[in-house]
Amino acid sequence: MTTPRTTYSAGESVASVTMDDGKVNVMSLAMQAEIHQALDRAQSDGLVVFLTGRPGVFSAGFDLATIRGGGPQATDMVHGGFELAERILAFPRPVVMACTGHAIAMGLFLLLSGDYRVGVDGPYRLTANEVAIGLTMPRAAVEILRQRLTPAAFNRAVTVAAPFSPAGAVEAGIFDELAGPTELGERAAAVAESCANLDRRAHAASKLRARRPTLEALRAAIEADLAAVQATDGST
Repeated sequence: MTTPRTTYSAGESVASVTMDDGKVNVMSLAMQAEIHQALDRAQSDGLVVFLTGRPGVFSAGFDLATIRGGGPQATDMVHGGFELAERILAFPRPVVMACTGHAIAMGLFLLLSGDYRVGVDGPYRLTANEVAIGLTMPRAAVEILRQRLTPAAFNRAVTVAAPFSPAGAVEAGIFDELAGPTELGERAAAVAESCANLDRRAHAASKLRARRPTLEALRAAIEADLAAVQATDGST
């Protein structure tokens, strides 16, 4: 029997989703599928989403061994990760992120797709490390970084794989605020409860209006990234 990688808890107005694979919350296809299932439930129930990770790590991103192995599994994992981020960016209810520690590569991109991000203060690192490990930054990742980071931080993140401390992440635009380790869950939950008081129609329409250029650019980038991989490996 496969151990679940996420837990889902529905309250009166907020659905809490916790990622915990017992390790570093790799954004595998299985993890992605479970997050999609949680979003399906929250959307059906009309609930605000409160997404968090395990102590010390929000997500360390994609499985590098799978990426470097190439083939359909790697392509599907990367493509699916960015489609998950796209879904969260357009999700009709507010999505509040509680970042419990490190957020690396796809973990950072997922974090940046939420509506409000509370980070934990501590010795943690937030980075898009693709250039540092020999990978060209995906077009989709560029668009996700562009829509949240300050211009200077965006340039550092994309071109030199700059790591940000939690305090630096606030300045860069990654986090909206910081909380201590014992206050993080309570503070992020309070933000989520507050978001539940927003007018649903106005929130969804305003989000799409504000993010339309980003969503259009992201969709084009996802398709371009996939086409480039298929052209390289000869798949259809």
